[in-house]
Amino acid sequence: MRRVIVSGGGVSVESAEAPEPGPGEVLVRTAVAGICGSDTHALAGLHPFIELPYAPGHEVCGTVEAAGPGVTGVGVGQRVTLEPFLPCWECKQCRAGRQNICERLRFFGCAHDQGGMADLFTVDQRRLHVIPDGLSWERAAFIEPLSTPVHAVGLAEGVRRKAVAILGAGTIGILTLQVARAYGARRVVVTARSAASRERALEFGADAAIDALSPKCADEVRTALGESADVVFDCVAEQPTTEQALAMAMKGGTVVVVGVPPAGVRVPLPLIQDAQLRIQGSATYLPADFAESMRLLGSGEVDVSRMVTATHSLDKAAAGFADAASGRHLKVLLTGACG
Repeated sequence: MRRVIVSGGGVSVESAEAPEPGPGEVLVRTAVAGICGSDTHALAGLHPFIELPYAPGHEVCGTVEAAGPGVTGVGVGQRVTLEPFLPCWECKQCRAGRQNICERLRFFGCAHDQGGMADLFTVDQRRLHVIPDGLSWERAAFIEPLSTPVHAVGLAEGVRRKAVAILGAGTIGILTLQVARAYGARRVVVTARSAASRERALEFGADAAIDALSPKCADEVRTALGESADVVFDCVAEQPTTEQALAMAMKGGTVVVVGVPPAGVRVPLPLIQDAQLRIQGSATYLPADFAESMRLLGSGEVDVSRMVTATHSLDKAAAGFADAASGRHLKVLLTGACG
């Protein structure tokens, strides 16, 4: 079979032996895999948790090809997507139902020997979700990334009737914008560095889009909101956006860190204490978030029909990564053998 490998030398497509499903595992034939920002960051050496080389592909959907002994949850021929984090199921967090912060967490397509950018892969049946019949492959490709803002909004204790700021207008930023709208945010303002990204945010329903490079960015966001932000979703998570987010949320607001920080940042603890600010980390998602993502996509409350801006075959993975890293595209997909 074919599989994609990301290394210090770039993105390559290699030939490999097809895996066999073990007890409790399912063999899946890939239909479509999304290229995540974490993938392009890892390729550039900027991801804090992914070491090169690795087998990419955690935003993946496909068809069940075979099932190993003891599999009962899914059957051959079913369309599935997966929660890519691989918990131990035994630690304190797993026992409490917080498998996304498992103390011995591994991650399919990031810190694992397999990824979804391959013709075939095997995975524990407990990580799979059956895709509803009404969702096309293209829409189903957004179940995993959409689950990230769904989880983040839940950790923020909702956004209904709240003033919301979103930092970043990439895939996750635009999906967070749509989730905030679907959940009844009173006003939503997005920041982005490029004029094209700001225009994109307006097209997807932002009330205003502010230049993230403006020295008065935080003040401009508060003016556009008409008040301080009740919740700020930082989908960039760098030093400048951390400072902006805290300034937008003063006083008493919540900052949810959604993006994966490429490096450490300094946080002004006296300000956080004095302004009673809350900084909330958001790590991936849980099964309920996947279910809600499928509902939002199926109902049309989140519209991803305009979000795929480039598609490549698996053989052209390097071109797909180049597109995803260029800043010109919102979401780039790779299609597999059954896509």
